Amino acid sequence: METFQYVDKIRKFNRFYANVLGKIDQEIYNQAFSLTEARVLTEIQQRNGCTATEVREKLGIDRGYMSRIVQRLEDEKIINKKKSTEDKRQYSLFLTKDGEDIYKDLVENACRGVNNMIKHLSKDDLFKLVLAMETIESIYTECSSDSQVSIRPFQPGDAGYIAHLHGRSYHQTYQFGRIFEYYVMKGLAEFMIDADGGELWVAEVNGEIIGSIGITKFSDTVAQLRWFVLDEKYQGMGIGKKLIETAINFCKDQSYQHIFLWTVNILVAARHLYQKYNFTLSAEKPNEEWTGTMLIEERWDLDLSEETQIL
Repeated sequence: METFQYVDKIRKFNRFYANVLGKIDQEIYNQAFSLTEARVLTEIQQRNGCTATEVREKLGIDRGYMSRIVQRLEDEKIINKKKSTEDKRQYSLFLTKDGEDIYKDLVENACRGVNNMIKHLSKDDLFKLVLAMETIESIYTECSSDSQVSIRPFQPGDAGYIAHLHGRSYHQTYQFGRIFEYYVMKGLAEFMIDADGGELWVAEVNGEIIGSIGITKFSDTVAQLRWFVLDEKYQGMGIGKKLIETAINFCKDQSYQHIFLWTVNILVAARHLYQKYNFTLSAEKPNEEWTGTMLIEERWDLDLSEETQIL
């Protein structure tokens, strides 16, 4: 089918969504920072020690404009520049304490702006909206043919990376606090002492740990799925599915008859995956520890005593 039949529909959606985003940006960003400057700050915060060239190429910013942004941020003591140890012609960029405070304010404003956009939506409509966004992202996310993706059992030294990935990802995206990172580290430490009946896997892309999943023994017939996390940059590439299938197949090999897990209601992508693999929601309880606001913890269960069909 000729692609020109869809061009008008795509352009119409682009115009509509650009207008939606424009209204959000007006609420989020004040006169102090443009949208592009805010994106640069975000990249520097998330890729601590990156170079201006890396940020410019990632965001598609003109070289001269990028140079002016970096100069302004340095003049206002929002960032520090340090000569790169790998390339003396480049400088690594870091947020100062003031820069971290400004970034935190931008994130809070962004969360309020998005919340205002979606607060009138029903649960079903919100789920459809996020699923549609994930579909677009998945279609346009390219896993380079040069990238080597692997799922492997954990090795000494991996647990620290897994805790770091949880703490960083959940703080940046959902503003989870220190108590959540403690909860992750405590569970991992207990698993290190006694891993009998369980296993922990990491997902790597070109040797970099970008995700994890674990199984712990709850009883002779029941297992718990834990530590499922995936760096947002690698979502939509099928890695999350591979992690879940690895965990489920391990449970079958160990003759477990049942798997359960605990998650929270705001993790829409993970909940969608659990549903896809026939987990069912079985219990809920409130949680105010991790973000300072009310979350709903959810228990999801999968019965392996009957043949489980993976969709």
